[in-house]
Amino acid sequence: MTEVAEEQVAAKPEGLRERKKRQTRQQISDIATGLFLERGFDAVTIAEIAQAADVSVNTVYNYFPAKEDLFFDRMEGMSGGLARIVRGRDVGESAARALLRELRSELVAVSPKLGLIDGYDRFMRVIEGAHTLKARLWYLQQEIHDTTVRTLREEVAADADDPLPVLVGGQLVWVQGTVITYIGRELMAGRKAVEVSRDALAMLEEIEDLLSEKVLNYAVRTG
Repeated sequence: MTEVAEEQVAAKPEGLRERKKRQTRQQISDIATGLFLERGFDAVTIAEIAQAADVSVNTVYNYFPAKEDLFFDRMEGMSGGLARIVRGRDVGESAARALLRELRSELVAVSPKLGLIDGYDRFMRVIEGAHTLKARLWYLQQEIHDTTVRTLREEVAADADDPLPVLVGGQLVWVQGTVITYIGRELMAGRKAVEVSRDALAMLEEIEDLLSEKVLNYAVRTG
């Protein structure tokens, strides 16, 4: 297949059925998020979400197998985000420096990807008030760690018993998690996203100083 043909296939317009399914899913997610922010996670039932979205309970479950999936819908794919940064690092760039570069870029841009949006504290407060959401968040963090370690091991062709992918992967997850946790805490304290991003950027410099040369120079892309 030629490059032009491949581009045409990739650009194939979305079908009516797929568009309707996507729109229904988004509608359910938006309505559920609004209810969770207004009343709290535990106080809202799937039946109430279905009624507000004018769909059946079974339809909600078809799109979202668990209630927690509705809340964390916007975090879908988050577990692979750090791994994608590692795989997409530039030639001559290590995994850690790729992550630091990406975080700096998002902090400078005051990116919503890091939760840098005024009002995000409401989202965090819902999590604080629901044990099941805290448990799901912990599970997501474990997925991020495991996916990152697996990616590092593949990228450097490490042996199964090589501990470095685990050790370096843990450091990368710590860097990202520390920045995101700081942002969430400061926003919950009532600060503005622009102010928090500026201070988080300064903190990122301190974090880089704490990383060893072994971590900073691990998994450098050679070509």
